Amino acid sequence: MYRISELAALTGLSRTALLYYEKLGLITGQRLENGYRAYRDRDVQHIRLVQQLQKGGLTLLECKACLDSQLDYAVLQSRYTALQHEIAQKQQALTLLAGLLGKSTSKGWHETLAEIAPDAYFDWLRLQGYDEKQALRIKWLSKDMNEHEQYMQDFFRVFSTLESWGPGSVEDTTKAYQLLPSSPVHILEIGCGNGNATMTLAALSDADIIAIDNEQSALNRLEAKIQAHQRSDRVSTACVSMTELRFAKNRFDLIWSEGAIYVMGVESALAKWQPLLKPQGMLVFSDLVWLTDQPNDLASEFWRREYPDMQNINTRLRQIQQAGYQVTGCFTVSENAWKNYYAPLQQRVSALKASMPDSQALSDIQYEINIYQQYLGEFGYQFFIAQKSE
Repeated sequence: MYRISELAALTGLSRTALLYYEKLGLITGQRLENGYRAYRDRDVQHIRLVQQLQKGGLTLLECKACLDSQLDYAVLQSRYTALQHEIAQKQQALTLLAGLLGKSTSKGWHETLAEIAPDAYFDWLRLQGYDEKQALRIKWLSKDMNEHEQYMQDFFRVFSTLESWGPGSVEDTTKAYQLLPSSPVHILEIGCGNGNATMTLAALSDADIIAIDNEQSALNRLEAKIQAHQRSDRVSTACVSMTELRFAKNRFDLIWSEGAIYVMGVESALAKWQPLLKPQGMLVFSDLVWLTDQPNDLASEFWRREYPDMQNINTRLRQIQQAGYQVTGCFTVSENAWKNYYAPLQQRVSALKASMPDSQALSDIQYEINIYQQYLGEFGYQFFIAQKSE
């Protein structure tokens, strides 16, 4: 016989819990002559059996039903399903915490946030101590705070010798420029990179050009081209963010951005760049779009991760018009523009594989090349030529 305090010590339950067990009929206490409640060894065993059933997720009432009659397999299946779901949630939580602590990769979590809450995610990265450039690179490139520094070292090792940092060609830039209704006088180029388009625009026009990018090493290469072609009298550079342009309103006849608008987000850029344009000023940009309504699953999944806001042409046209522009022309960039970028990139990746066998950056770049080689045509860059409505 056990008094209630002894039973509590044996089972790890409180006096209140034991009284509740007794109320449910799971145990049966006896009142002794001295007024104390007493329990038998059978009660101890009932409690231990209940505790084991509870480990399967059963409630006390369900445990009692299992003890009073045959197992209810429908109840057990329901608890089994619920427990599977709970385990999956706990595993996700464990994976996330491990990633944030640097015990494993957090890439999937970063990709999810970039897709479902891009602005809040970017702001959160800034709160973690990253400057804007670093936050953008985590969002679009490394997708992993813990491995970011090594990732970017590898990334720039790949691109340090390449002339093109994205698809493009003189022919496509020229074609887009020739669709302008008049010759611009003041051009702002946003996301100029190494300046391939910059130099084409300088050759096509007599305009003053300000070329901006947030990567100084790219601007240094552009500066060398400007000096070599003697364009410094009307082409200048500035290392600034496209999200924090401090130019006067109505300053530019033309804003030009090839393959860079995605960094800021198309709709956000359409709104924030518009005040910089003069009335009837022009905006020309290229953006990655879907060219089919039924892309291959691998291509779809890849670009969902890499560019969650990727749209089809009609959606972009509608967004441009809703932002207060009139679309005056658009076309898909040539296959040659892609070759100009990916052929040298593949050569560079192949040359570095032996010395960078474990590089995540190199692996990611190679996979992107594979997607391009297999599925170009389902997606492509589209030039949009638009005029400010007011």
